[in-house]
Amino acid sequence: MYNYLQGMVVEIKPDHITLDVHDVGYQVFTPNAYEFHLNEPAKVFIHFYVREDAILLYGFKTDEAKQLFIKLLSVKGIGPKSAIAILATGNVQDVIGAIEIGNVKFLSKFPGIGPKASQQIILDLKGKLSFEEDRIPRHDNIREVEEALQSLGYKAKEIKKAVKHLDGSKPTEQLVKDALSQMLK
Repeated sequence: MYNYLQGMVVEIKPDHITLDVHDVGYQVFTPNAYEFHLNEPAKVFIHFYVREDAILLYGFKTDEAKQLFIKLLSVKGIGPKSAIAILATGNVQDVIGAIEIGNVKFLSKFPGIGPKASQQIILDLKGKLSFEEDRIPRHDNIREVEEALQSLGYKAKEIKKAVKHLDGSKPTEQLVKDALSQMLK
């Protein structure tokens, strides 16, 4: 419905800001209201959330954070409060990285997220966060493997699939062999 609102931040509370857009004050719940500055213009990426008893706006500094919030809402047992808690205490890249490698311990540290919820998040979202694929931290030798495969004429899609499960702690030569054997399966 809405992608973003742009206006003046006129109020900051611990869980929300009030954004004045053409003389209309929008109450926007945000993971960290203090990343906005009072009486300064702001562009806030908005998710319009409707439930039985309320219509709420959730806002984010970046579109990536908004997209991750929406993906988290799609997980069984994760509501807006839990998704906001995850984004309030973890940055987008770290959360996505933890999901992609299946790090239950990292995800369980967020308020209201236990081991079962962490496993559900990983089960539902692993491999589905393509909007952030290139921001997941990688070892330098993984990048070298990607370059080697590219120089051999492989397409980017094939390369991403082949290096997805490589262990970055191995030597580059071994990783190239592993990637090639993965591609030949």
